[in-house]
Amino acid sequence: MAQRLALHRLLSLPTRGSLASHGRAFGTSAGRRSTFNVQDGSDFQDRVVNSPKPVVVDFHAQWCGPCKILGPRLEKLVSKLEGKVLMAKVDIDDHTDLAIEYEVSAVPTVLAMKNGDVVDKFVGIKDEDQLEAFLKKLIGA
Repeated sequence: MAQRLALHRLLSLPTRGSLASHGRAFGTSAGRRSTFNVQDGSDFQDRVVNSPKPVVVDFHAQWCGPCKILGPRLEKLVSKLEGKVLMAKVDIDDHTDLAIEYEVSAVPTVLAMKNGDVVDKFVGIKDEDQLEAFLKKLIGA
């Protein structure tokens, strides 16, 4: 009975749209997020190649153990830079064409891109100090 009551309460909550109309929408603004998942080749072109900001591109896969360690570590450091650099996540199983185009032969592979060009790259896992140095070099700090 308690479960049914809790479910009823949950289902009767206002939808996101009605919350937004009261000025209390939840979630983060896509414009303020520094990390994003690439949706397709066109999205990659728009948000990475044409980005006015430097972009770190994390080529990863769901089945890759080191990727699961590196990804969150890199995201944390990118978020600390407060928008000075963006991070694009590319799943190689979903976007094989991009992996081939950027010569990704192992994961994780991380590219540093500026003005649409690859300016730096590493393959494999790195510790936080190495990642910090990689990011600082990218933003010129």
